[in-house]
Amino acid sequence: MVESILSRAKGDRWIWLIVILLSVLSLLAVYSSTGTLAYKKGVGTEQYLFKHLVMIVGGLALMYFSHLLDYRYYAGISKVLMIVTVPLLLYTLIFGNNVNDASRWVTIPIINQTFQTSDLAKLALITFLARMLTRKQEQIKDVRKSFLPIILYVGLVFVLIAWANLSTAMMLFGVSILLLIIGRISIKQIGAVCLFGFVLLLGVIFLGPRKATYASRIDVYLHPEKADPDKAFQANQAKIAIATGGIFGKGPGNSTQRNYLPHPYSDFVYALIIEEYGMVGGVGIVFLYLMLLYRCILIVTASPKAFGALLAAGLSFSLSIQAFANMAVAVGLGPVTGVPLPLVSMGGTSILFTSVAFGIILSVSRDIEEKKGKEKTVEDRVVVGEIPAM
Repeated sequence: MVESILSRAKGDRWIWLIVILLSVLSLLAVYSSTGTLAYKKGVGTEQYLFKHLVMIVGGLALMYFSHLLDYRYYAGISKVLMIVTVPLLLYTLIFGNNVNDASRWVTIPIINQTFQTSDLAKLALITFLARMLTRKQEQIKDVRKSFLPIILYVGLVFVLIAWANLSTAMMLFGVSILLLIIGRISIKQIGAVCLFGFVLLLGVIFLGPRKATYASRIDVYLHPEKADPDKAFQANQAKIAIATGGIFGKGPGNSTQRNYLPHPYSDFVYALIIEEYGMVGGVGIVFLYLMLLYRCILIVTASPKAFGALLAAGLSFSLSIQAFANMAVAVGLGPVTGVPLPLVSMGGTSILFTSVAFGIILSVSRDIEEKKGKEKTVEDRVVVGEIPAM
């Protein structure tokens, strides 16, 4: 059965390999980093490891089934996702679980699993934008028919996410701008989108419920030497973890900062990896994400259809920007945010949606491979004389 599944796994083999490698590393990092959390909860570390393993296996299964579906079907699915996403984001803001003045999560009944609605929103907006830009290519310069519907969807989703999760909203907005550039939107219109986004950003910062948190985090980042030790605690502990890791690290399971970092299994998992695996491990992680981005760019450039190229570009840029944002925060190159490291941080639904995104990218890759296979078959039949040469 396993051999049958593997034989049906198509698409870029390097992406499959890198995703599996990151998943294995994730298991090691989560098992090492959840000891303190397990102690506080009065449970065994194995409980968190098993739950994480279930999510990883579930994610790989979703990735497999997502890549089997022809990527063109995601154009229709994107409309349904957008219809569901907007009211769900509104529901989350009003009735979601409130943590640190941010309502980002909704608890799924029966299974009691938290669900971050921005994960669904990212997938929905990117697929929907790819569809809109593809469908409206012949009218792409028309402000009323093409530009306004696109900017309204982008602006609405941005505000609904940014009210509680500004960092995720800003990254998604940046990916949207990249898609607009690839989709041949004029420079003047892109400038208008950026201005519109900047106005929305100022509104969220100065009118939103987390304005004090934003000001504090930026102040700590810009003036760490003057910052309140309590407010700079996370960033300082991450720096200690990185500094004590050295070149080869302390070894798997030997982290000491996992007992001090507030979220060593999610937001600061990269700092823990460097502490245990050293600079070698940290550079290795960066290389894996760069390799993922490179393989995805090859898929974008090889895709014969605009929708496939836009879909692969949007999803790959979104995941790559998120990964490098997480790592930048861990090493002190940016203010603290709550962005997880894709496929590595412990999480529930974020792993599942990340896996679906890679499955869609692999679906585009599979389509490219199948078309090349058919072209080669035709060429071979011409060579042997089965088909007359033109």
